[in-house]
Amino acid sequence: MTALDVPVMRLPHGADLPLPAYATAGSAGMDLLAAIEAPLELAPGARALVPSGIAIALPAGFEAQVRPRSGLAARHGVTLLNAPGTIDCDYRGELQAILVNLGEAPFTVRRGDRIAQLVVAPTTRAAWRPVESLEASERGAGGFGSTGLQAAAGKS
Repeated sequence: MTALDVPVMRLPHGADLPLPAYATAGSAGMDLLAAIEAPLELAPGARALVPSGIAIALPAGFEAQVRPRSGLAARHGVTLLNAPGTIDCDYRGELQAILVNLGEAPFTVRRGDRIAQLVVAPTTRAAWRPVESLEASERGAGGFGSTGLQAAAGKS
């Protein structure tokens, strides 16, 4: 597997924090860290935009997805709104995560805490081709749980 060269800029408030890195050889995502000056308490139901202290320049044809961390969700009920968040290849601003506390107790974010995962992935551009009708499929127009309803009714 070859590594994709991605320029990354540490912002002044994140200069002392480690850059995102893969934890293991099989990791798909890298942890984003909280680049905050003081602890941030999230009350149950509260949300906050948490900075990472970095900006990146993805090559054309790639995106970065900001995703929740399963440990925060399982242990504290803390996850991300707008997940996965998409970082487009032409965005040059700071990467940030919209944390939300869906748990029952306040949760404190501290400087350097792992707040989200960042996954870099290739993108595909779609070219729309207007048609008068669409090819039939087994599913058809059913959506919003319709395949589960068919399975429950004994249909495949």
